[in-house]
Amino acid sequence: MRIFSSLAFLTVAILAFGACNSTERTASQVAPSASPAVANRVNPVAPNPPDNARRINVQQAQDLAARGQAYFVDVRNQPAYDQGHIPGAKLIPFAEVADRTGELPRDKTIITYCS
Repeated sequence: MRIFSSLAFLTVAILAFGACNSTERTASQVAPSASPAVANRVNPVAPNPPDNARRINVQQAQDLAARGQAYFVDVRNQPAYDQGHIPGAKLIPFAEVADRTGELPRDKTIITYCS
């Protein structure tokens, strides 16, 4: 059980840290030869992030949420959360993630976000 908890923490921490510190690509940075239809399907983040955390785009997150397979974790601070957040998202500030992994479901995809 301790190994699973450590693994869960590590996964969540990597996702949160990577999501908050990733360099995102915009559709305008897609190869000029790509048509607008292709550019809109491109995931707007680096294809091989250095932390190996899976990145998803908004549509993929919405699809997971619609199927009941997503659990959103806002890793910002309380004032930022209060200004606006994804409905139903759990606030777990990044500094507290390690201590609160037990609050996360094991049967859903954990989606962390910070902006």
